Amino acid sequence: MPSVNPDEWRRPGPTTAQRRTDVWTGLAVAAVALLNLFIVRHAGFVESEDVAPLAEQICWVLAIALPLTVRRRYPDVTATLIAVAFIGAQARGSQEAQVTIGVLFASIYTLGAWGQHRGRSRLLRLAIIGAMFAWLAVIFVIHGGGSVAPAVKASVAFNTFVVNAAFFAFCYLMGDAVWRGVRHGYELEDQTAELRAAHAAAAERAVLGERVRIARELHDVVAHHVSVMGIQASACRRAMDKDPARARTALTAIEDGARTAVDELRRMLGALRASGAPEAGSPAGIDRLPEIAERAEEAGLAVRYAVYGDPVPLPESLSQAAYRIVQEAVTNTLKHARASAVDVRVRYLSGQIELDVTDDGRGGPADGGGLGVIGMRERVAVHDGTLEHGPQPDGGYRVRARIPYPAKVTT
Repeated sequence: MPSVNPDEWRRPGPTTAQRRTDVWTGLAVAAVALLNLFIVRHAGFVESEDVAPLAEQICWVLAIALPLTVRRRYPDVTATLIAVAFIGAQARGSQEAQVTIGVLFASIYTLGAWGQHRGRSRLLRLAIIGAMFAWLAVIFVIHGGGSVAPAVKASVAFNTFVVNAAFFAFCYLMGDAVWRGVRHGYELEDQTAELRAAHAAAAERAVLGERVRIARELHDVVAHHVSVMGIQASACRRAMDKDPARARTALTAIEDGARTAVDELRRMLGALRASGAPEAGSPAGIDRLPEIAERAEEAGLAVRYAVYGDPVPLPESLSQAAYRIVQEAVTNTLKHARASAVDVRVRYLSGQIELDVTDDGRGGPADGGGLGVIGMRERVAVHDGTLEHGPQPDGGYRVRARIPYPAKVTT
């Protein structure tokens, strides 16, 4: 995913719940600031001849605190109004500064975290901070006289400027950090959505590709039976008059072959067709499962291969599907499981064949979202079977497929 230009990205506005929270927060801060104003006046902490009347001070406190009710909705306007009102209140000798200075810091932070236009937000925050330091300088110039020693005045001025610089820098940097964190979160969400879409597309392509391969294999099987039927029909035609018994045998073979071909064609209904020639080489079947075991041993696995029950002849498509399922399960063991041993078992049960592949590796996710599992699932579904797969309680991974087969099959 291409990186987003920070100056072009716009943070989504606050939700309804966040707006409601801002309203209650602003009202609560205004109430606390008014309470603090009365406490300060009553205690006489700040005494000056230039103190504004109480009604005016109340107005200044409300002018500073109430903009917090829309701080995330209009961060630029909020910060500007609070800064102007704060300087105005100080110029008029407001006795409340403890809460209102916190409001000023909060507005600068909010502007950094929620400002829609980064360039304007950056310049406005710097302008507000610069105006505050200019106001501090004016205060020291106007009220810098008196009997206090120059060294003490210098120390007080230095301490005041350093402390304020630390607070303003913290608010400025924290706002930027929060904004970057939110932007990064949205980028991760977009990347996650794209990855999910890519994975879904890859899974869909894998399903289509697997169905194409299945269709090709079934095409080979059906073509074989149709070819045999043609040969038997030709033999039947030639022997019809001279050898009726032989002709009858040929007709029986044609009948059995037709039934088998129809059954195989029915299995093709769920598969996709694709142009191109079938894959070269003889089709792999269940009789070649020992070759998979041998290759796994050559790759370094301890392999146990066993067949239980009395083997029965299977339709070629089912035989090929069994081979591919075991092949894919063993391949996954070699590639992903980090296993030292694999157990391959083939069971001929009553009316169905069971393929069981278990390894002693690290296992995997229970959902089995890999493309290999998709292929196995498709092959089992074509033959109306069931597939179980997942990590074992004691470690390792197990794939078990059960596929029904007809009681009487013709090879």
